[in-house]
Amino acid sequence: MTNSSPPDGPFGLTRDYLAGGGLAEYLKRNNPDVRLLSDEERTANLNAILADRPEHGSGLWVFAYGSLIWNPAMHIAGRHLARALGWHRSFCLATKGGRGNAETPGMLLGLKQGGHCIGAILRIAEEHIPGELEILWRREMVADGYIPRWVEVETPDGAALGHAIAFTINPAGPSYCGPLPEGELVRRIATARGPLGTAADYLFNTRDGLRELGITDPMLEALGADVENFQSTQA
Repeated sequence: MTNSSPPDGPFGLTRDYLAGGGLAEYLKRNNPDVRLLSDEERTANLNAILADRPEHGSGLWVFAYGSLIWNPAMHIAGRHLARALGWHRSFCLATKGGRGNAETPGMLLGLKQGGHCIGAILRIAEEHIPGELEILWRREMVADGYIPRWVEVETPDGAALGHAIAFTINPAGPSYCGPLPEGELVRRIATARGPLGTAADYLFNTRDGLRELGITDPMLEALGADVENFQSTQA
C-alpha cells in the first residue's frame, strides 16, 4: 500500500506526492465524512475549463493568490505580478484535514467576488499543460471547495494581460465559511494544526511570499500581526 501521509518538509505538498494521488488518499482515509471528487469528476472539471480557454498560444496562466505563490509544486515557465479583476482574497475556507482538525478547523484563502486581488500569474508552457494541470487539479480540486474559472488579469499598473485560471471559492461547498468574528478567525489561524502544517504558517508564508514580490497586502499584514500577538500571549 502506498504511504499516503504527507511528506515531511516545510510545505508538506510536493509534486510527486500530488501526482501520485497521495493527498486524496490521505484525506479519504482520515476524513471519511468529507466528499472527495472522483477521478472522473475531476477530469471532467479540468476538461471543461480547457474547453472554455479564451486564449490559445504559447501556454496559459494560473493566478496564484495563496499557497501557489510560495509552493507551486508545478513546472512553471515564468512568473509575474498581476491583479485579478472582480475578485478579492479572503480566509473563507475551513479545513479539518490539511492545516486543521475537527476540533479546530484551519482556515485557507479563497477568491470571493468583488474588488481586486494582487498576486502572481504562473505560466505553464503549452507542451506541459496536460501534465501540470493534472497535478494542479489533484491539489486544488481534491474536494469541491473551489470553482475554477478564467478571470481577467492585468499588470499592477493596469495593462491587460488576458485571462488566467483562478480557484474561486464555492459558496455552496460544505467547507465554505462565511465571515467570522475577527477574534475567532485569529484564534483559529493561530492554533489550528494538521498533517500539512499550521494555519499560521500558511498565513505567514503567503504574507511573506507577497512581500518578496514587492506587495504589501493590508489584510494579511494586519491579520498576521494579530496572529503573532495571539501566539505570544499563549506561549
